[in-house]
Amino acid sequence: MDKLNPNWFLKARLKTRQLLLLIALDDHRNIHRASDALHMTQPAASKQLKDLEEMLNVLLFERLPRGMEPTIYGETMIRHARMALNNLSLAHDDIVALKAGLTGQVEVGTIMTPGMGLLPKAIARIKQQAPLMRIGVHMETSNILLDMLQRGTLDFVVGRIIERENSAELNYEELTDEPACAVVRVGHPLAKSKNLQLKDISNLPWILPPHGSILRHRCDMMFRRAGLEPPINAVDSTALLFIGALLRETDSLSVMPIEVAKYYASLNVLSILPIELPCKMDAFGIITKQNYLMSPSAELLINAVRFAATEIY
Repeated sequence: MDKLNPNWFLKARLKTRQLLLLIALDDHRNIHRASDALHMTQPAASKQLKDLEEMLNVLLFERLPRGMEPTIYGETMIRHARMALNNLSLAHDDIVALKAGLTGQVEVGTIMTPGMGLLPKAIARIKQQAPLMRIGVHMETSNILLDMLQRGTLDFVVGRIIERENSAELNYEELTDEPACAVVRVGHPLAKSKNLQLKDISNLPWILPPHGSILRHRCDMMFRRAGLEPPINAVDSTALLFIGALLRETDSLSVMPIEVAKYYASLNVLSILPIELPCKMDAFGIITKQNYLMSPSAELLINAVRFAATEIY
């Protein structure tokens, strides 16, 4: 079989009628009964089949004395014809639902950083277009979210792609990386410092993610690369409510993704120290399952996430 251009069907103007004919021939195995089922004349059906075979340069059906049998090429085309027509039927149903008020259910998973800024901005945009859309948001670590995605609990995830056995079954569209920053209580003596350096803060009390976490490892390596020992006087926690409360009671520092810190700083809960930390988390993005047919509602939300990402990042 000759190699086909990926857009051959566009150039060939493949007709829906030809797809229906393939399915009818598969169902009836007879050109007369297939043409009757489609309310076509037998010569018209024969011509459409001949045109399709010439287009593909293969024989799709064996003409037998008492009927027709699909060849291996015919079976392939029949299978794809059924899929294509089924998708068109689903598209019609989805459009009817959209015209009825953009209803639908979307389940999205998110890690903390996009859950604090990107996703709320995207959802606010979607709710202006589709106020009746039901959106479920699940904020967890990437590992948990990917398990939920692969079980079919979520439509898509905004998180990090992680090396695992079945990660090849996932699509990943990177949005941005995740730089970290140092934060303190409002009114902290260091909040208005100038020319602050790592050596000025390495021996101070810190609230850090637990040992074994990615951010703790990156934070420790940040100090080591600068020739400094990582903070020894440290409380380990990732609970934001606790971290905020402990910051208010002490002069401790903490490290967190800059988007999260900006959110809490806007509420006057904490201050971001004027120092650029050479420390960042891995990039995050939109993660979907391969060969998963998205609902219109999920597609709308994904597009809103993309649009919000261009505005924020």
